[in-house]
This record gives sequence, structure tokens and C-alpha cells, in this order.
Amino acid sequence: MTRRFLMMASVAALLAGCATVPPPPILAPSGLPLAELEPLYAAEAGRRELTIKVASNGCTTKGDFAFYVERQGEAVTLAFGRKRLDECRSLVAGHVSLTFSYEELGLMTRDPVFLLNPMIAWPGL
Repeated sequence: MTRRFLMMASVAALLAGCATVPPPPILAPSGLPLAELEPLYAAEAGRRELTIKVASNGCTTKGDFAFYVERQGEAVTLAFGRKRLDECRSLVAGHVSLTFSYEELGLMTRDPVFLLNPMIAWPGL
């Protein structure tokens, strides 16, 4: 096993309890360490920030998410996981956009970033 695989398995174990209510389907093959990462509806890299769009029942905030950054040479990998459930009661499935500055992620604006989270299509209208 490589050091990188062990580190990713550790991240997956830390984020294993993360979920939304109800959880969106995860498209990553089951049994892989990254299958427990928060599915994203969208991700956009801006000049000074990264914005992700995630499922929300109405109460999801940036503080509900943890992130993990790993640098290996010039390669930078980034993963997001949910720390708390969004237990609000909404009749419609929703989403929220969360913006993280490169500074708070510990990234430089010109760093190429590989996002490890699975991407899924927005199921709403």
C-alpha cells in the first residue's frame, strides 16, 4: 500500500459519518475509500475562492464542512466532507453554494487543484 492510499483511507474514515438528510446517491464505486466524500452538484474556481454547491435541507452552512488538502510536489488534492447533518425540515430538495477562499484552504491562487469529491447532477427542477 502506498502512503497516499493510507492517507486517503484515513480521510475517508474521518468523514465516514458525514451525510445529508436524505443523502443524495453516491456514484463512486462502493468499497473505495473516497466513496464517503460529500457529493457535489457543482464546483467553480474563481480568482480568489472556490465555490461548491451541495445538498441542503435549508440549514447547511460553511461551518458544517471540513476540508482536507494534501500536497505532493506540484499536485494538490482537495476533499470536502460534512461534519454535521442538516436536520431542517424542507418540503423541497434544495442546495446551497458555499465559498471558501484559497487562503482559508491553504492554497495559492495559481495552484492546480484536483477535487476528490464525486459530482452528481442536481435532481431538482
